[in-house]
Amino acid sequence: MLVALYWCLSTPNFFILFNTVTLVMPSVPAAWDGLPPASLEVTAAWSTLPRATAFLVHGFRLAVHCVTGEIRILQSVQVCDASTILNPMQARGQVESGIAQGIGTTLFERMVLDDHGAVINSTLRNYRIPAFADITRSEVFFAKTNDPYGPLGAKPFGESPVIPVSAASGNALADATGLRFTSLPFSADRIYGQLAELGK
Repeated sequence: MLVALYWCLSTPNFFILFNTVTLVMPSVPAAWDGLPPASLEVTAAWSTLPRATAFLVHGFRLAVHCVTGEIRILQSVQVCDASTILNPMQARGQVESGIAQGIGTTLFERMVLDDHGAVINSTLRNYRIPAFADITRSEVFFAKTNDPYGPLGAKPFGESPVIPVSAASGNALADATGLRFTSLPFSADRIYGQLAELGK
């Protein structure tokens, strides 16, 4: 039996993670019968200095075809607070590629499993990812802030631009159709099925 317990303590200046793991080995061989089970308990603590976190917001205007369920993105805007931008061209490319990845996850990519849990569409021949023509042009803005903890006043934001894309498109889709879709992707067949049910 393995028992793991994690808990956190956050203060204005430090973030501390505590971890306790208890491992109990059952007495499997007959020769071990009558002996108490072996156990191991480890307690550790880890802390960091205050850290910076990027904040992002995304907005979509989209149109939904009422017969086919196809989505067309009319406008895409993302605002990123990464504090001081050290390399504007690279930062903009990072945001645009994150938006493209988010659009792929939101509108196209669907992993299909068989009854045994094996992936059926494991190649790019039958796993749909967005092509260049599928990705709309996005407006990207950077908030002018200064982070006291990051190097030169910057914040790390790496893959974070992908995070708000699905939620923003889901909200826009709910606003356009009056239906809340709770699973990805928002593919035309799924949207058509829900709209057809609504029309009945």
